[in-house]
Amino acid sequence: MIIKKGIQVKVISGRDKGKTGEILEINRKLNKIKIKAINMIKRHTKPTKENKGGIISKESFIHQSNVKNIDIKKNEKTKVSKK
Repeated sequence: MIIKKGIQVKVISGRDKGKTGEILEINRKLNKIKIKAINMIKRHTKPTKENKGGIISKESFIHQSNVKNIDIKKNEKTKVSKK
């Protein structure tokens, strides 16, 4: 399976099984990927001069073996027969 930033994938195991999303970030050393709106976690942040702080929801990494590629181009192809 070719994994690139920006392609659509479907989660096949875990808490978010069945959901689809776009790849945002790839960590090739750990074989993990970050998918938009999948595997959301809550982070508690301290207030600073720039940001107010509080509880922030953000995406976390998921192992690449738990996703499969959704090839949009594959679905568009149709069999053409000559008569």
